[in-house]
Amino acid sequence: MFFRRKSKENAYEAPAAAAPPMPRPIPPNPTGEPDFRSLGASLWRRKTRIIAFTLIVAAGAFVIVNSITPRYRSEARILLEAKENVFLRAEADKQIERTTVDPETVTSQIQVVLSRDLAREVIQKESLTEKAEFNSAIGGMSLGRTLLGLVGIGRDPTSMTVEERTLDAFYERLSVSAVDKSRVIAVDFSSADPDLAARIANSVVATYLTMQQSAKQQQTREASQWLAGEINNMRSKVAEAEAKIEEYRAKANLYAGSNNSSLSGQQLSEISSQISAARGQKSDLETRAKQLRDLLRTNKSIEASDIANSETMRRLTEQRVALRAQLAEQSSTLLDQHPRIKELRAQIGELDAQMRAEGERMARQLENDAKLASDRLESLSQSLDTVKKLASRSNEQDVQLRALEREGKAQRDLLESYLAKYREAVARDNINAAPPEARIISRASPAIKPDYPKKLPIVLIAAFAAFTLSAGFAVTGELLAPSAGYAYSYPPAAYVAAPPLAPVMPRAVAMPPPAPVMPARSAPRPAASAPLSVSTTEQLATALRQAGPAGRRAGVVGSGRNAGTTFAAISLARALAQHASVVLVDLAFHAPNLSVISTDPQAPGIADLVRGTVSFGDIITRDQYSNVHLVATGNVAGEGASLAASPMLPAAIDALAQSYDFVVLDLGAITDMAAEPFAALSARGVLVTPDAASPAARATRERLVAAGFGEVSVLLGGAEVAAA
Repeated sequence: MFFRRKSKENAYEAPAAAAPPMPRPIPPNPTGEPDFRSLGASLWRRKTRIIAFTLIVAAGAFVIVNSITPRYRSEARILLEAKENVFLRAEADKQIERTTVDPETVTSQIQVVLSRDLAREVIQKESLTEKAEFNSAIGGMSLGRTLLGLVGIGRDPTSMTVEERTLDAFYERLSVSAVDKSRVIAVDFSSADPDLAARIANSVVATYLTMQQSAKQQQTREASQWLAGEINNMRSKVAEAEAKIEEYRAKANLYAGSNNSSLSGQQLSEISSQISAARGQKSDLETRAKQLRDLLRTNKSIEASDIANSETMRRLTEQRVALRAQLAEQSSTLLDQHPRIKELRAQIGELDAQMRAEGERMARQLENDAKLASDRLESLSQSLDTVKKLASRSNEQDVQLRALEREGKAQRDLLESYLAKYREAVARDNINAAPPEARIISRASPAIKPDYPKKLPIVLIAAFAAFTLSAGFAVTGELLAPSAGYAYSYPPAAYVAAPPLAPVMPRAVAMPPPAPVMPARSAPRPAASAPLSVSTTEQLATALRQAGPAGRRAGVVGSGRNAGTTFAAISLARALAQHASVVLVDLAFHAPNLSVISTDPQAPGIADLVRGTVSFGDIITRDQYSNVHLVATGNVAGEGASLAASPMLPAAIDALAQSYDFVVLDLGAITDMAAEPFAALSARGVLVTPDAASPAARATRERLVAAGFGEVSVLLGGAEVAAA
């Protein structure tokens, strides 16, 4: 049944009955435009003829492609490169940079592969003149080629020689091309015999490599023949020049010492060298003795190199350092008038007196050595004057002798050069010493499927062309034919029964629940006791500036890991660096972090300095974002406890304190370290804690004060600071 629309409210009702539709006439098109409906109807009426013509053409194409002799294509590839070994290359070419193969070289080598000399050699090697495929005179002339030759489009095969016919057929089947954006040349050859196609492709590339090799060997052979004649002439010239030199040397009584120089000149050079050495030795000894005397006279610290090399001074210095370390350790718990303190100071004074006595002895030794050097210098000067008088007498004869020697040397060098080149040329005149500038990277193999003709594509193209041509003729005939009255067509299908349309209601969109509002971080809840006084970074920096010498060193300690200790140390150092020179030292041996902001993250650190493997100039780097100088931890290697207890660590921090206005120490978490050794390095402590009101923070501060930190300030840290 059919439904018809009743109203705008999507309500429908069924009519009582529906009669079958009747064909209705379509009037002719008065505008002259093509009626696609009538064109489709015309093609449908002629479908039998169109399909029949298409099948006939497809069948004809199938028969034709099956009657054509198939050709099989094989491909071989060669890569252009310099295969010559550098040890087999000529000596003059070893210093020359070998350039890569450019596109012009690839194109030139393609023309070499296509050369007629190469083609003739391949034809002769494979006996192609005896095959009907390449010599049309053996298998009979094809009708097509004969007709084309008669009308002048192609050459008449009967007027060509056997070589020309074979070359013509050879080049017709040969294709040589370069692979895009590479130094690879592809050699394709097609033939009715797949084995023959592969064999000829491989023969072409093998012949090409052989021709390259032969050309290089021929060049080397010609060079060796020319050099052999030149060497014979040069030998006689060298012998004549050397005879003249010896004759003149014997006549003038000139004898040569080592390095082919005259005896007087050699003696003069040796004495001059000895005088220079003696003068330098004397000056050095006098300077060292004077420097040592000045240090002893002014009661300054004796740090000369001679003192450092003395075993006695080294032993005394080590004892003095050990006593000073004991004195520093005892001074932290004992008063100045304590007997132990006085004893240590007395021992240090005794060692200082012994060191000065050793310095006096070494100064006297240096002065004696300087006097001996002065006497030797005077003796050498007298010998030099004597040799000068002897050397002045033979200068004129030496000039003539040197001229003869230069001439002889030039002849001898030329002969040696020719001999070296001749030996290289003879050695390279070998098949292994002159490799071609290419190699085969892919050999041709017999093809399984024919390359020509492509049966299925040809049949499909012929069928499609026949279908298109026949359909085009049908459409053209319909368009050119006059109108033939009315055409009948049936109305389109009636409305299909459908359920009444329900009113469209707006659909509620499910909104996501509102994101929970995170409460802002509040200040720590007060504990039973009053919270510690918390300072900001700027306030702490101001306090350190106002503290004078007591605030020049500050050790930053965290109440635990991830408390933001490193961030607090960096912030404090950068705040201080706005008005002074600051160095930030990473002493968190168990969790170092400072190297990430350094300009040289791989630089050695304080651990390497304490071991004595590097100097201060090697460990000091810069902050990437400020003027702060950084000293990283370095290679701890699991020795954090021993490094913290080393007596060299306080000495290093003292040296930094003498060079910078402020020294900030990142000591890491209190849980990873012993606070006592670090308390001696800095009088001012900075505690970084996430909760200043917690009992743990108060206990940590008391522990730092008990360890020896004179004053401990508190900075607020936490997870947010650690993340920063």
